[in-house]
Amino acid sequence: MRSHKSLTINFIMNIILTMSSFIFPLITFPYVSRILLPEGMGKVSFATSIISYFSMIAQLGIPTYGIRACARVRDNEEELSRTVHELFLINLIMSAAAHMMLFVCIIHIPKFCQEKPLFMIISLTIAFNAIGMEWLYKALEQYTYITVRSIVFKAIALIAMFLFIHEEKDYVCYGGITILAASASNILNFINIRKYITLRSLGNYNLKRHMKAVIIFFAMSCAATIYTNLDTVMLGFMKSDGDVGYYNAAVKVKTILLGIVTSLGTVLLPRVSYYVENGFWDEFYRIAAKAIKFVLLIAVPICVYFILFAEETIRFLSGELYFYSIFPMQIIMPTLIFIGLTNIMGIQVLVPMGKEKYVLYSEIIGAVVDLFMNAVLIPQYAAAGAAIGTLAAEAAVWAAQLYFLRISVKKIYREVQYFFIMGAAAFAMAVSVWVKWMNWNAFITLAVSASFYVGGYLLFLYLVKEPLILEIGNKVKRMLK
Repeated sequence: MRSHKSLTINFIMNIILTMSSFIFPLITFPYVSRILLPEGMGKVSFATSIISYFSMIAQLGIPTYGIRACARVRDNEEELSRTVHELFLINLIMSAAAHMMLFVCIIHIPKFCQEKPLFMIISLTIAFNAIGMEWLYKALEQYTYITVRSIVFKAIALIAMFLFIHEEKDYVCYGGITILAASASNILNFINIRKYITLRSLGNYNLKRHMKAVIIFFAMSCAATIYTNLDTVMLGFMKSDGDVGYYNAAVKVKTILLGIVTSLGTVLLPRVSYYVENGFWDEFYRIAAKAIKFVLLIAVPICVYFILFAEETIRFLSGELYFYSIFPMQIIMPTLIFIGLTNIMGIQVLVPMGKEKYVLYSEIIGAVVDLFMNAVLIPQYAAAGAAIGTLAAEAAVWAAQLYFLRISVKKIYREVQYFFIMGAAAFAMAVSVWVKWMNWNAFITLAVSASFYVGGYLLFLYLVKEPLILEIGNKVKRMLK
């Protein structure tokens, strides 16, 4: 039987990984965005969004389903190996099909053909994802390995960024480096796979047993990918590369912050899947409740801060030329709360319970809302319209999942100390807002204001004795000792 990693260690490793994902763009994005300008950044963002659809086809819902399927049999090496072999074969077949469809589109769609080298380079992510089998490592809770490996490749990409990006025309090279940072480490996954499963053929493979669940997860992935990338794709077709670049600057900030908000949920799926499989329902609901409270505690203050300091954030990360990114960023920030909550209610609660069809329904609702809002708002409001569409879509997904789980999570939501959270955010805002009026440069403004804001927020929660903050504080004290 495989030993279970401590959830605390997994969470810490994921926090380190999240911070690396935060620091990497914090260093590179200000440099790259000023060189490539909104047009160059927009081209890379548009190509990445398009490739995400083909990557979705290639992965066929396996990234999420694979975690659950492998976590349930991780104590049986032969059954685990058989499951991995079968899912890998499905992944390879679909990756080949996705590549063929992409090549046809590049040949026949003029906007794709104009940027053929960029599309071809970014499409490497499809192959890297296929051989990486990241879902197996997450199912086995190998977060220390995942963290170290990812940081090494991000460091390599960081060096490459400054070595090779010098002119606006280097946007193709930038696309390649982003793939190096995000996916190339999957090569190591493929090499190290022998440590966890047997590579010899086991025979009598049954791919059909996975297909029903995989198709449901694929449909979930389709709906999620559509409404998370539809804004960028529709902007690219309906407006200019510059508009995509402005919007991308706002989304980039959201993406960085989202890693922090969802850091706990990422490590929960294999553990809660194991609890469900073995009937440990008390543990299952205890962890789910704590995760929802954690998301609200961390997402609300982040949302408030970056709405308040959106101008300074955009000026620091992207430069003065990205002025039109400020308002879209302020609009899109509340999605951090909705996505954080749906990540728990959907992926960490409904999926382990075998109710993934409800996640699919919620994401279809989000996709429909996003499509409608984008079609109405983008022609007139461009990036701001896309931001409103995304906010509406995420709110719709959350509302749908809340309805599906109204019996299970009603008690959890009632137990959240909303007054403490909002009071702490208001107090933190009051003690930090003065920094905006000091006319310092963007970096100093953000550094000083963030220090006062975080300090004020935590101090308020500590003084009112918010239970989860006290629990986390005690755990940190014990670890330090």
